[in-house]
Amino acid sequence: MTEAYVALGSNLGDARAQVLGAFEALARLPGTRLVARSALYLTPPWGVLDQPPFVNAAAQLETALPPHELLDQLLAVERAAGRIRDGQRWGPRTLDLDVLHMQGVSLDDERLQLPHPRIHERAFVVLPLFDLAPDLRLPGQGRVADLLAALDIAGIERLP
Repeated sequence: MTEAYVALGSNLGDARAQVLGAFEALARLPGTRLVARSALYLTPPWGVLDQPPFVNAAAQLETALPPHELLDQLLAVERAAGRIRDGQRWGPRTLDLDVLHMQGVSLDDERLQLPHPRIHERAFVVLPLFDLAPDLRLPGQGRVADLLAALDIAGIERLP
């Protein structure tokens, strides 16, 4: 089993329900166990600013799935939630699931980069990840707690 971390986000429809449903879907993935989930955070949009705020979270998994198979499973969960990948980056979405990190895995191909290369730039990813693993060291980026200390988290609200 490999420890893996996944980012979750939604800003269309009932975004909170989409993220909570995604946690349930992650728990049902083959060969995978949902170990922990972060709090939910309401975050301002990133990239494309003219869109609703996001609900973001992170999940810690233990999985027997290899990286690309895990990615395929996440894409299937997105499709089941109504996600249509139309090539638009950073736009509104019913559900977005990203593999952030898999322990001991370094990967860079046309489908997947591990660890995700832009974790350190995104407070909406680092803050939920901090809930789960503040001392996690991401190769090439640093310790999650240190990444969080360097980011501006203004405008991010922890949801009850």
